[in-house]
Amino acid sequence: MSQTVQEGERPVTPGAGADKTIELDIGDMTCAACVGRVERALGRVEGVHSASVNLATERATVHFDPTRVGPAGLAAQVEDAGYSVRSTELELGIGGMTCAACVGRVERALGRVDGVLSASVNLATERARVHSLAGMVSPGDLRAAVEEAGYEVRGQGGEGHSQDRNEVERLARAQEFESLRRATGLSAAFAAPLFVLSMAPMLYPPLHHWLLGTVGEQRLNVLMLLLAAPVQFGPGRRFYRLGWAAARHGSPDMNTLVALGTSAAFFYSLLVTLAPGLLPAGSAHVYYEAAAVVITLVLLGKTFEALAKGRSGAAMQKLLSLGAKSARVLRGDAETEVPVADVRPGDLLRVRPGEKIPLDGEVVSGESFVDESLMTGESVPVAKAPGAGVVGGTLNGRGALTVRVTRVGEDTALAQIIRLVETAQGSKPPVQGLADRVVGVFVPVVLVIALLTFGAWWLWGGQDGGALGRALVHAVAVLIIACPCAMGLATPVSVMVGTGRAAELGVLFRSGAALEGLQAAGVVALDKTGTLTRGQPTLTDLHTLPGGPGRAEVLRLVAGAEASSEHPVAHALVTAARAEGITPPPAEQAEAVPGFGLSARVGGVSVEVGAERYMTQLGHDVSALAAPAGALAAAGKTVLYAALGGRPAALLAVADPLKEGSREAVAALRADGLRVVMITGDGRATAGAVAAELGLDEWQAEVLPAGKGAAVESLRAGGRTVAFVGDGLNDAPALAGADVGVAIGTGADVAVETADVILMSGDLRAFVTARRLSRQTLRNIRLNLFWAFAYNVLLIPVAAGVFTPLLGWSLSPVLAAAAMGLSSVFVLTNALRLRGFQPGLGGR
Repeated sequence: MSQTVQEGERPVTPGAGADKTIELDIGDMTCAACVGRVERALGRVEGVHSASVNLATERATVHFDPTRVGPAGLAAQVEDAGYSVRSTELELGIGGMTCAACVGRVERALGRVDGVLSASVNLATERARVHSLAGMVSPGDLRAAVEEAGYEVRGQGGEGHSQDRNEVERLARAQEFESLRRATGLSAAFAAPLFVLSMAPMLYPPLHHWLLGTVGEQRLNVLMLLLAAPVQFGPGRRFYRLGWAAARHGSPDMNTLVALGTSAAFFYSLLVTLAPGLLPAGSAHVYYEAAAVVITLVLLGKTFEALAKGRSGAAMQKLLSLGAKSARVLRGDAETEVPVADVRPGDLLRVRPGEKIPLDGEVVSGESFVDESLMTGESVPVAKAPGAGVVGGTLNGRGALTVRVTRVGEDTALAQIIRLVETAQGSKPPVQGLADRVVGVFVPVVLVIALLTFGAWWLWGGQDGGALGRALVHAVAVLIIACPCAMGLATPVSVMVGTGRAAELGVLFRSGAALEGLQAAGVVALDKTGTLTRGQPTLTDLHTLPGGPGRAEVLRLVAGAEASSEHPVAHALVTAARAEGITPPPAEQAEAVPGFGLSARVGGVSVEVGAERYMTQLGHDVSALAAPAGALAAAGKTVLYAALGGRPAALLAVADPLKEGSREAVAALRADGLRVVMITGDGRATAGAVAAELGLDEWQAEVLPAGKGAAVESLRAGGRTVAFVGDGLNDAPALAGADVGVAIGTGADVAVETADVILMSGDLRAFVTARRLSRQTLRNIRLNLFWAFAYNVLLIPVAAGVFTPLLGWSLSPVLAAAAMGLSSVFVLTNALRLRGFQPGLGGR
C-alpha cells in the first residue's frame, strides 16, 4: 500500500454523526485520466460526499460520513481502482498485560483508533505492532487508546518511532525517483544498442548490406527481439499493470495508451520475426526499436517529472520541517526528552536559549525574546515573560523559558497553517474545470483517432505492401503523442508552487478558488481599524462638561466599564487610566451594542460610552460638546461620548495612527488599476481625515457591522469582483459576503476563520504581494494549459500522418515519445518559475 492521510479535524467517534475530511496520498497516478478515475472510485463509496484528487500533490481530499465508511475502506477502494496508498508501522511496548484476554483487549483498543488498519500484540515480548495509514496516527493517539483500555505504554523503539508526514512524503518521493531512475537506466541499456542496430544501417546503407550478408535478416530480427523483450516486459511492465487497471475500470489513461502503442509495435515485430509469411508482401518490417525507445523516453520523462515534483513541494516541506521533533518535559525535578507527539496539554517544557519552542503554550517562568517571523513575517523578536503566549516552531532567543503546553498535534498554530496550505494545494481553481471536462473524453477520443488512423493508412497507404507497417507506425505515434500527462499537471503544479511560495511570504490561501478569485478582483474594500491603522489607539483628549465629574473620575468610571471589552478603543482607555495611576473598578451588567458603544454599572453608577449615534439613541443631548468634537474629528481622531448617571459628562478622543506600509500598499493597489475603497464605522470627519492621509478619494463612513456586508454588495454592482480586507469581529459579514475575503492574521479569530486569504503579518503590503502572486500564478496556469492543449491539437494530426501526402510531414513513435515527455517537463519547469517570485514592496 502507499498512503498519507491528513485529518481535517480531530477524530470523531463512530456514531457521532459528524462528517470528516481526510487526505490520502495516492501512488501510481500518471495523468489527468488517473485523477478522474480515483475521484469516481471514491465517489462511488457509500458515505462519501465528495472527493477531489490533485495530480501534483498526489493527494485525494475526501469528505465523508465516518458512520458509514472509514479510512481503511477508502484506501481499499483506491487500491481496487488500481492505485496504491501509503502506510506505515509503529511498534509500542505494552505494560500490564497478564493473559490472552489482555492481548485481545489491547488489539481491539488499538483497532478502534481512526486510521489503524491492523494491530498485533505479542504477550511474550509485551509489544504491539500497529499497521496504520501513514501520517494519520500518532504515538500519542495510540498511547491514549491503550491507557483508556487500562494498560500502559512503556515507550517506542526501533520501528516504534513514527514517521511524521514530512518524512513519509520525503521517503516516498525519493523511492519513486530512485525506482524510475533504475528502470530508465535498465531500459536505456537495452534500447541504446537496439536503436543503433536498427537506425545505423538506414543512415549508412553499406552497413545494412554487410549485416544482411553476414548476420542475415532473420538472425538480426531475433537479436533485436532479445534486446527489446527485457524492456517491454521489464521496465515496461508498469504500463501494462497500470494501463490494464485503467482499462478494466472503463477509463483508459496514459498508461493504457503507452501499453497499447508499444504492444502493437512489439507484437507486430514478433509476428514478423516468427511467421513473416503470414503478412502481406512488403510489410514484413520490425519496429522493436520504436517500442523499446518509446518506453525508455516515457520513463525518462517520468523521472524528470518526479524530480520536478519534489522541487515543487519544497515550500511545503520547508513548512513541515519548521516544527520541533522533540521536547524537554519537566516531570518532577527531572527533564525527559520525548517526541513531540507524546507531549500532552498541561505538560511543562524547558526551552533552552537558541532552541525551537516545541508546541503552543504559555510562559510560566523565565524571560526571553522570541523570533516569531515564521508566523507574522515580522523580523523583530518579541519579548516574552510569565503569562505570555508562545507558538510552536518559533525560535527562542538568549533566555531560558519554562512553558506550559496549551495546544498539541493538529490544534497548534503551525499545524493549522500547514493544513491551510495543504488544503489550498489540494483544491482545484475554477479554471481547472475546463481541463477536467476535456480530459474526461480525451483518451477515448484518442483511441478512436488511432483506430481511424490505422484503418485509413492500411486501406490507402500505398500499393507497395508497406501500408500495414505505415498504418501501425502512425497509429502508435498517435497513441504516444496524445498522452495527457501535461494536461493533468498544468493546473495543480502551478497551484502547488504558488501557494507554497505564498506561505513562505506570509500569505495563506484557503483554496485554489481564492487564488483565482483574488487576481480577478477589480475592487478592493479596506477596513480602517486594525487594517489600515495600527488598531492600537491611544487616548489623546478628554473634555469634561462644567459642573460634572472631573477628568480622573470620568477616566476611572469609563475605564472600569471598558475593562471587559476587547475593542482597541477600550484598550486605549484602560491603558490611559492605568498610566495615570488609576485602577479601574470592576463593572457590573456590562453590555456591548455593536456599532454603537457599551453600557455598564461601575460602583453603582450607570456608565454609557459610545459614538454620537449611541447618545442620540439613548436620548442624551451632547450639543454642548459639538465644537470640540468637530475639531477632533477633523483631525482624524475617533470621538466618543461618556454619560454618567444618565447624563452626558465628557468627550473623549482617541487617535489610531496608520500602520507602516499602508500608504505604500494603497498606492501600489491603485497603480495596479484597482478601485480602492475604505469602509469604516467611524464618523465621516474621522474617515475623511484618514482617507486624505492615504490619498484615497473613495470611502464610506459610519457603516455598522451588518452594513459592511451591504456595502460590499453595492460595490459588486455591475458584475465587479470585490475583495474585502479586514481584521475584526465586525468585519466577518463583509469577509463572508465578498467574492474574496482577506483577513489580517493578527486580528480576531472569527475574521480569520471567515476569510479566504489570510495575511499572517499585520502589514497591508502583504495583500499587494498576495494579489500579484495570484495574478502571476493564474498567468502561469493559463500558459501551462495552452501549451498542454495546443501541443496535442497540433501534433496529433502530424502523428496521424494527415500532412504526409502533401507536405511529407511525419512523426515517428520515438519522436512522439520524446515530445510527450518534453511537454510534461515544460509544464513543470514553467510552474517552478513561481518559486522565484519576489514581493516587490518593502514589507512582507
